[in-house]
Amino acid sequence: MRMRRLGWELAATAGSLRRAFTSAGRERDACVQALKAAGAAVAAWAVVGAWWDAPMALMAPWTAVALVQGTVYRSVRTGIQQLALIAAGTFLAAGAAMITGNVMAAMALALPPAALLGIHNRFGDQGVYAPTTVIFALAYGTLSGEDMAHRLAETAVGAVIGISVNALLLPPVHLRGVEEALSAMAREHSSLLRMMADDLAAGYAEEDAARWRGRVAQISATLEGLRNARIWNRESYRFNPGQRMRRGFRDVPSIDHDAYWERFLDRTSAIVDNLAAAAGEERGLAQPPPARLMLARLLGAVADVCEWDRTRWGLHSDEADLARRDAAEDRAEQALARLKSGLADEEPETVVTVGALSASGQQLLRLLGGASGTPGVRS
Repeated sequence: MRMRRLGWELAATAGSLRRAFTSAGRERDACVQALKAAGAAVAAWAVVGAWWDAPMALMAPWTAVALVQGTVYRSVRTGIQQLALIAAGTFLAAGAAMITGNVMAAMALALPPAALLGIHNRFGDQGVYAPTTVIFALAYGTLSGEDMAHRLAETAVGAVIGISVNALLLPPVHLRGVEEALSAMAREHSSLLRMMADDLAAGYAEEDAARWRGRVAQISATLEGLRNARIWNRESYRFNPGQRMRRGFRDVPSIDHDAYWERFLDRTSAIVDNLAAAAGEERGLAQPPPARLMLARLLGAVADVCEWDRTRWGLHSDEADLARRDAAEDRAEQALARLKSGLADEEPETVVTVGALSASGQQLLRLLGGASGTPGVRS
């Protein structure tokens, strides 16, 4: 079993490397950042270790490799945090050694405040540099004024090199995450609506409604991922001198797309909730079949619109493409009209359920019509 898992891991790693060299994507972005970090460390060592022959040359590449972050802004912020923490750890270690005159006693005195400083929420993951600096300084006995100056100077050089490499050599611009999340919203909505349409046409049960709710929860997680991708995208533009010089640079999709899919999810969730409420022993929608079948046609047509939006993402749309989308909306409108027209002939319990579903379906179609050509389409 372990050998099989190892084989899967090796195959996945080989696939990731292959994709990194053959197509643009997350794998290539990760490889570029890794190579930039390695290059920054080599450059820092060449300057501080080989050229200057500094006594603590390790500090420069150690800092440089850590500062090739996911965004230029994060590199700058992390660099400032590291310099502050390393300086604080250095002074704490020197002060403790001066007071105690003993390495063990100095560690006992300096490490608690350094560790407390490190867990401050403003320092995040960089907090570990304060206590580790105390340990290194006391363990190697580098506590003289000259040693402290060397440590801080070499750290600063490594920070400058790391930030410069990240900012000037293919500076990261996080656009792909937003596009992928928007495409996923369309794809997952289309899949859910098509599933609901098929289940309704076949006569759905409580288990089907539970499955729909699970898919709604997944789409909510995708929406949260979209929000996080927006944060990364906005951050990647800060302090980024090369954002307009990157080959193939594209404008980020409008945030209006996010609001559209958020409202779309609300409308879809309302339909799922109404159907789930009618899926118990007293199923108002189950009889007569015409209402259920019209709703299935409505949801199937809306699924076609979502699928079209996904496949057309980021591409120029011609009149034939827009006509296909309009045709899907027309089918949905016709199904909604038939669903509403049959209300007068239904039983009272069925009218309550079908009326609620008709209202939710009408809101969904108004949303589609109001944003026709907007989500996923650039005409």
